[in-house]
Amino acid sequence: MRKSHPIRRVVLAGAATVSGIVLLLSLKPATDPGSAQAAGIGAPPAASAQGGAQAAGTGTVTGDAAQTQYGAVQVRLTLSNGKITQAEAVQAPKGGQSDQITANAVPKLNQAAVAAQSADIDSVSGATYTSTGYKKSLQSAIDKAKASAGSQGSGAAQAGTVTGDAVQTQYGPVQVRITVSGGKITKAETVQAPSGGQSTNITANAVPKLNQAAVAAGSADIDAVSGATYTSNGYKESLQSAIDKAKASGGSSQGSGSQDAGAAQASTVTGDAVQTQYGPVQVRITVSGGKITKAETVQAPSGGQSTNITANAVPKLNQAAVAAGSADIDAVSGATYTSAGYKESLQSALDQAGG
Repeated sequence: MRKSHPIRRVVLAGAATVSGIVLLLSLKPATDPGSAQAAGIGAPPAASAQGGAQAAGTGTVTGDAAQTQYGAVQVRLTLSNGKITQAEAVQAPKGGQSDQITANAVPKLNQAAVAAQSADIDSVSGATYTSTGYKKSLQSAIDKAKASAGSQGSGAAQAGTVTGDAVQTQYGPVQVRITVSGGKITKAETVQAPSGGQSTNITANAVPKLNQAAVAAGSADIDAVSGATYTSNGYKESLQSAIDKAKASGGSSQGSGSQDAGAAQASTVTGDAVQTQYGPVQVRITVSGGKITKAETVQAPSGGQSTNITANAVPKLNQAAVAAGSADIDAVSGATYTSAGYKESLQSALDQAGG
């Protein structure tokens, strides 16, 4: 057999080596940090539709009840690593034709919220009012999730107060405020409860029992008080929303050393809708460095004389809230009901912000 020439063997070996190097180089970009980031592998968490890193929040958040011409609409979100994984309507218009409209519109709105990851969704045809209320409540839930983003973890053992959403019952709204410490409910109180006529006696009997049961159970899984079914149901629903908010924020909205680094960041918090004799009042505040930098009304009485009163009172109340940095502000003359509702909603926003 003829032997290969030594020089030929060297050339072949060199060619094989070059081929191997070329092959290795062609494979290298798959593990290169720059190209991996371009492909979305090992890249920093993308900003969510609501702003901020997607890994910011996990839990459930209940938006404020948005009043519409046909009834209240309220949305609850489930978030995982900053993404909306589920949207559901806690309240929606019902009765008569509203039942059909709600049955058709709500599933579509829920699906759209998850798909869009924001409140920028289209209204459902034939359900304009429900769609508008849904989007408003959805936005408030997103705002609350943004406000609590990054606040989960080590601060969970701190004490804080959380106010649940106002739940409408057949005899009036029920709203619960809880104090949480070390992840446990240490106090429960009712901010609102049915009153007037027989309701006053029923409330006086039921509320202390419900408050006591909430602390004992540490959850909303409590028994209704005999003879106070509507109040009990409203209480449990508002209590659950307060628990959801406490879980979402991890109780860390209170001031602590760990917050110093992020204290300069601004966050928005929407207070609960407070029912007044002339319509709901709801306040949204912007907090930066632990101070109220902006106050605005999401809802206020309108129609007839209320429109003029609101136009006069609201700017003054907003200004007073920023100046005082609290809900301890004077009522505007001639706007007693609006002022009272404003202060109550403002206080609930401050409670949620940990102020």
